[in-house]
Parts: sequence; structure tokens; C-alpha cells
Amino acid sequence: MPPLRTALLQSSGRPGAVAENLKTLDEAAARAGAAGARLLVAPELFLTGYAIGDAVPELAEPVDGPGARAVAEIAVRHGLAVLYGYPERDGERIFNASQLIGPDGASLANYRKTHLFGCFEQEWFTPGDRTVVQADLDGIRIGLLICYDVEFPENVRAHALAGTDLLLVPTAQMHPFQFVAESVIPVRAFESQMYVAYVNRTGPEGEFEFVGLSCLAGPDGTVRTRAGRGEELVVGEVDPEFLAASRAANPYLHDRRPGLYGSLA
Repeated sequence: MPPLRTALLQSSGRPGAVAENLKTLDEAAARAGAAGARLLVAPELFLTGYAIGDAVPELAEPVDGPGARAVAEIAVRHGLAVLYGYPERDGERIFNASQLIGPDGASLANYRKTHLFGCFEQEWFTPGDRTVVQADLDGIRIGLLICYDVEFPENVRAHALAGTDLLLVPTAQMHPFQFVAESVIPVRAFESQMYVAYVNRTGPEGEFEFVGLSCLAGPDGTVRTRAGRGEELVVGEVDPEFLAASRAANPYLHDRRPGLYGSLA
């Protein structure tokens, strides 16, 4: 199986301006496709912006809403899968969600953030209740989490046990927590033997200062590609042969003793 070339879009777009953000996504998809990528990952709540305050209910849309249809057109036009974050409306409830659209425009997976961070998220969003959401792309098993979710090792280990090869983590990581991007993400990739694509917003937005530093970390704990602090598109490869060799050499998952861990739950 050939490596899955993956593009990470580090951008905050234009908060509150869905059409402008879709244009930014379309331009990034064109660049990613030209670089041979089969997957483009955008940050948390990229469709609408993160610091949109009481505009959340107005901008939220269903899983098959107009934003999803527009992203599907982008995916088909450029021949790649697209993962984007958005506020999902389901009846009276609103979720901090991410959706993976395939190269053919079909929805492959939709995930609702399970661990809400801070007063803003807890005020406007309902927490999701599914830890493991997966899809397959070009023979790679892809899993989804969002930002704060990945800081709970139980979430990542659940994905490892479910066979996730590449964990996509759209993010709104802010100052002063940049150590998560710098240190935690490579460790998560190593301890659970998978690739982790951590894709952040960047720059000031409302009361927040997003730190960038998006990265693709490999199962050996090394960072394959890393963005700086500004707007950037970086590309890296998820190599299934290297992943298989790493899993064979690393005994973490094999040497687990689940019977000792019951008290943790």
C-alpha cells in the first residue's frame, strides 16, 4: 500500500464568514491536490470560526447542511478527502463536530467532540457520546478526535485498540498550552502506535491567541512535518509499511495488562 499523502491546513480563516472560509478551503485543496495529497485536514470549527460567541446557534447546521455540500464539491473538484470542523445542529442540540468527506463527495464519518474545554464550549455545545469514530481511506483506517479530546490518553488508546492508523485532530489550541503540540502529540503517537495529525488555528481571535504548530507525528514519536506560528499548508506522508514495522517492534499494545486497569474507569 502506498503512503497516504496528507495536507494540514493551519489557518483561522475569517471568523463568522462561512463563504470566505470555504474559499480558503478550496484554495488549500487546490494546493494540496497539486502536491499529491489525498487528504486535507482543516482546524476545529473551521467552517464558521471558533470565537463566534452567541452566533453559534445562527451558524450551526445539520450534518448534511449547505456547508457539507460545499465541502463535498471541493473534495470532488480536487480529488481528495477533506476533514473540516463545524458546529453541528441536531434538533435543539449543537455539537462541536468534524466531518470527513471522501474524494467522491460522500460523507465518510462525522464526530462530535466528547470533552468540551472551557466556559465558551460548555455554554454552547452538547458533548458527544462516541469515543471512537472511524472511516477507511485508501486502505488506511482513520479515526477522529477534536482538540481537548486528544489530551485524554484513554481516548487515543481506545482508537489504538480499535485499529486506528491515522488519528485526525482538528484543533483550536491556544496560548499558553503550546506544549501539547510540541510534546504531548508525539508521545500520544508513540505510546499508541499510530500517526496523529494535529491541525491548529493560528493568531488572535476574540479573547484567544492560537499558537499554530500543527504537526503530523509518527508512531516512532518523531514529527514528520510541522507548521510554524502563521498561516501555512504543510504536507506529510502516512506510511502503512513503516507503521506495521513500528507496531511489530514496539510492545506497548501487546504487553498491556487490562485486568489491572479496571479502577481507572
